[in-house]
Amino acid sequence: MSWYYRYLEDSDFSFLKQGKVSVLYGPRRVGKTELLKKLIATFNGTLYSGTGDNLELMEILSSRTLSRIVTHFSRYDLVFIDEAQRIPEVGLGLKLLIDHFPEKTVVVTGSSSFGLSKNIGEPLTGRNVTRILYPLSVYELNKQLGGMKIVEQLENLMIFGGYPEVLNSATKIDKTEYLMSLRDSYLFKDILELENIRNPLKLTQLLKMLAFQIGHEVSLNELGNNLGIAKQSVERYLDLLEKTFIIKRVGGFSRNLRKEVVKSSRYYFWDVGIRNALINNFNPLNQRNDTGMLWENFMYMERLKTKHYKGIYTNDYFWRTYDQQEIDLIEERDGKLFAFEFKYAPRNAKVPKAWRNAYPDSEFQVISKDNFLEFLI
Repeated sequence: MSWYYRYLEDSDFSFLKQGKVSVLYGPRRVGKTELLKKLIATFNGTLYSGTGDNLELMEILSSRTLSRIVTHFSRYDLVFIDEAQRIPEVGLGLKLLIDHFPEKTVVVTGSSSFGLSKNIGEPLTGRNVTRILYPLSVYELNKQLGGMKIVEQLENLMIFGGYPEVLNSATKIDKTEYLMSLRDSYLFKDILELENIRNPLKLTQLLKMLAFQIGHEVSLNELGNNLGIAKQSVERYLDLLEKTFIIKRVGGFSRNLRKEVVKSSRYYFWDVGIRNALINNFNPLNQRNDTGMLWENFMYMERLKTKHYKGIYTNDYFWRTYDQQEIDLIEERDGKLFAFEFKYAPRNAKVPKAWRNAYPDSEFQVISKDNFLEFLI
């Protein structure tokens, strides 16, 4: 299987810091474990590698007993724990370890931010460094393959997404089977394990509804009515799905103009391949009626990856008025506004009049298949 470059490989181990717990979040099967094994392989020192499924490890780190933790971990220079969210109160155990051995390096992975946040967040405030590993990005692929190959593979990326094993699969059948397996076996695993939700049927139905509403505001009341559940349950499910790296919420932008929509949200999928697996549609673009949705989702998430990997911090929104003027992405950074409209096919699009009048100092750009590389890399 080919290894694809990941952005943390450029970090020269700066992510792994002595006296800190380095936390790598991200969806299941995006390569967190393999990446860290690759980074750790050249580490000079003694290593302990374990997983959150290990009952002995779970019992020791959850014991809150300093003497036991010291006895079991004193010899290791680096401690690596995969899927640490499965260990109850793991943050308290790691805090004892780091406080007693500030020269040690500790790194953990997690496929659910709510699981690790509950167990790591408060105990390790000021003692942890966090990074996110997304499915493979255009930014990363460009470093290995170059822009021309990305352009040639653009349709495949929009249909099958960026999971490493998908990119390593040779045929459409192989890619489809892998994504369907991922959908059925791993998508809700953390939610079911950590939140005691027994039946994923409502979650699947909710995601299918979101899959057909990309680029549109979502009504929680409407979703609840269609699912036959309370609005509060819809809110909880959406929150869980976001914290397990399946969907991403974007709010509306406004500076208190009466005509601007601000109370509703839009949702994008972390990976368009998962989105297509949920609706069971892997048809080529010339046989689809949702290319615009796919392009908007693909561009939003790829831009998010690029910004995270390059350390660019922005506030992200969509913008729409009640008379249907809209812009797909608004970035607020360094006191300036940048507006982006996503159109797969190159075309001239004018900045909406209401936006131009309200925010004359902002920048506006249409992102199409002709100029997306410049936008992302």
